[in-house]
Amino acid sequence: MKRNIVKLFCVLGLACGFTSCTDYLDKSPDSTVSAEQAFKNFTNFQGFIEEVYNCIPSKESNFWCTTFNWGEDEIMNTGLGDGHVTAHFDLGDYRHWYNDAQSFLHSDDLNPTKTDKFSHSLEHAWYCIRKCNLGLANLDLMTDCTQEEKNFIKGQLLFFRAWWHEELIAFYGGMPYVDTVLDGSQVLTLPRLSYQECAKKCAEDFRAAADLLPNDWDKTTVGKKTLGKNDIRITKVCALGYLGKVLLWAASPLNNLGKAEIGASKNGDTYKYNTELAAQAADALAEAIGEVNSGKTPYALAEYKYSNIYDHEADKSSNSNFSDIFRTTGQDWKMPGSTEAIMRGPHIGENGSNWNFTKLWGPKLNGIVEHDALIHQPTANYVNYYGMANGLPLDDPDSGFDPTHPFKNRDPRFYHDIVFDGFQYINTTIAKESDDYQFKYIQMYTGSNLRSSSANGCRTGYYTQKLVPHQCNKYDGMYNWGGALQCNLPYMRLADIYLMYAEAGAAVQGANYKSSKLNLTAADAINVLRDRVDAGHVADKFMNDQKKFMDEVRRERAVELAFEGFRWNDLQRWLLLTEYPYNIKTSQEFKRVGNFDYTKNDPRDAEVTGWSEKTIVTRDFSEKHYLLPLKESDVYLYPEFGQNPGW
Repeated sequence: MKRNIVKLFCVLGLACGFTSCTDYLDKSPDSTVSAEQAFKNFTNFQGFIEEVYNCIPSKESNFWCTTFNWGEDEIMNTGLGDGHVTAHFDLGDYRHWYNDAQSFLHSDDLNPTKTDKFSHSLEHAWYCIRKCNLGLANLDLMTDCTQEEKNFIKGQLLFFRAWWHEELIAFYGGMPYVDTVLDGSQVLTLPRLSYQECAKKCAEDFRAAADLLPNDWDKTTVGKKTLGKNDIRITKVCALGYLGKVLLWAASPLNNLGKAEIGASKNGDTYKYNTELAAQAADALAEAIGEVNSGKTPYALAEYKYSNIYDHEADKSSNSNFSDIFRTTGQDWKMPGSTEAIMRGPHIGENGSNWNFTKLWGPKLNGIVEHDALIHQPTANYVNYYGMANGLPLDDPDSGFDPTHPFKNRDPRFYHDIVFDGFQYINTTIAKESDDYQFKYIQMYTGSNLRSSSANGCRTGYYTQKLVPHQCNKYDGMYNWGGALQCNLPYMRLADIYLMYAEAGAAVQGANYKSSKLNLTAADAINVLRDRVDAGHVADKFMNDQKKFMDEVRRERAVELAFEGFRWNDLQRWLLLTEYPYNIKTSQEFKRVGNFDYTKNDPRDAEVTGWSEKTIVTRDFSEKHYLLPLKESDVYLYPEFGQNPGW
């Protein structure tokens, strides 16, 4: 029992809990020091906090072959993919999260001091929460410092105490909110709080952190000592963003109603938000956007200007690149994020994401994409959320969608994110007589070679290149060392703050809701993102119907944040995981028409016939699937720490 308590809450002796640092950005090995020495000045105290940054898990590169899209957005190939976390989740086998190190939820080699990508997961949470509490309990020992330095230390500690709790409760539901240093000898009786109870405590810490943290570390006295190395430091906008997020999640139907009820979409439960909490969320998110708009922060929406959208070639007039939010290439291994990433994990080293993350997104037939035979594939039902360039959804009678020309006039993000039939997948010259030529202008139609192999080809009729460019193949070789390709998924970016603001406003009143802290309506927030990509605004027909507008907000969220690891949590909190059509995964079926020359023409102009969908997977979920199960070793710690319902 005592060993388990130590394991869960990381009850460490004070002497072995600190790192002595001469420079908090270059930690020396752990050493035993007194609390007075560890906490006396900013450099030492920041060294103590650096380990918490180090523990932030990498969604995309935490293991050789990783997984993070568990909604109806993605499906794995058969064969090797059947053992993947994603496939187990499709079967309802949520316990697989702790039986496999393929996701950021679990690590087989958990170690907070290591700097490799394999040793970190969400299981660091209790350890980091304890470190934050130790730091806060010893804040008075920081005597050799300025007030600015003390504020920044306290702000980071408060933020991370809340952040690790927030991440836990998003997947597992309400937890004890540990805000004191627990004594390893005491008997634990901390009850599991409801999500809303825990969220409100998170909100208190996020709010306090926001009031202490700077907008831009580079413009502070202490931050100027480490110019160029402050990119992932927690800022005021980050704290405000998470304040808004945790309140919006608390307001959302699952946590507002306190239950996961089958039939939510039929009886309207999916629209039942706590409007008081939603309004508070909107105010926090409005404040964050206001800070960005003031010009006081390093953040801005990345530009969406391309001379070649298919190859992600930025226009020469572009000052920032949307693609660089997720990956950089030819920039000396620069960490992605552009101007938009707000919350990121630490740098994982040169070439750190190239094995194997960059090799999981395209055809394995003929080894076109090399190494492990695993393929992340977007589902057809999810790709259909990408509406038309005029801003309307595909199924709207006024959208102009033509099933004989299904790739024409689509939302501009479709062409950035999705590899579709006829797309030039390989840029390098290939002889026409070569067997690999069939992959140059990729064949995704029903009956093609790619579609005939569900193990090494394509199950759905699409690939995605949003996170990893299509040039990551054995011919173009962008994933080779010379490409200097670095990938990283932000936990939060500025577009997400706009989306959450729009959703919170939709929940309170609808499209015209406006926080008193920002001169922007909920609909305006969506239109800001559509203006960026030159897509049509929210149509008038959705503006005066609160539910229809909420549907558009959710569709916009699906498109803008596609494949970034948020979808499962969104369907969960909206009470839609169990509901049709959110519980199915489909393929796109069609045939080519005529002799369209893909070597000379844009593939979006091609004609097809027989446009239809085929269900590949139906996820037979029940109420229990709205929360992940806890490890049995954890729920046996003490009676008040119970398992989630149904598990």
